[in-house]
Amino acid sequence: MARVGLSTERLVRAGAELADEIGFEQVTASELARRFDVKVASLYSHVKNSQDLKTRIALFALEELADRAADAIAGRAGKDALVAFANVYRDYGREHPGRAAAARMRLDPETAAGSAGGRHSQMTRAILRGYDLTEPDATHAVRLLGSVFHGYASLETAGGFSHSAPDSEETWTRILDALDALLRNWPTEPTPRSTG
Repeated sequence: MARVGLSTERLVRAGAELADEIGFEQVTASELARRFDVKVASLYSHVKNSQDLKTRIALFALEELADRAADAIAGRAGKDALVAFANVYRDYGREHPGRAAAARMRLDPETAAGSAGGRHSQMTRAILRGYDLTEPDATHAVRLLGSVFHGYASLETAGGFSHSAPDSEETWTRILDALDALLRNWPTEPTPRSTG
């Protein structure tokens, strides 16, 4: 490919595709330059270095995932919203394993604050309002859901559930049922024991 037409957006999209093909950790400016058949220096007017490229891919993935999640939960509530939201994360992880890994990249506080990560949290909290959770339990629940959604998708994509019965689809359905039941019956904070 000729250099003409290189742009930051085009490089980030190509980097996201590359992440899905070879893994997010393997994405570098050098690898991307090979894809465009240009010298690495040609990319540096669009991205600073490999770390900048990865950060931009992470921001792209967070935005893409947030848009999908927003579309999926629009007009839904309760368990219906929870299942739709969860399925977006799982499907995204299966369709775009490199981008899903990018969405979990640790960002510096300023970059994270300006990312779509806040939208993910807001949507999760909106779903949890249907379960009447207050703080700090809502934050605990946000962390639980994120861990389950990302963790299950990562393990499934890596083939972790392909060697035994039951089918991972059946397990996923049971997990979502269990999460819904847990959120509807969230445990109250235990009364502190007296030490006297």
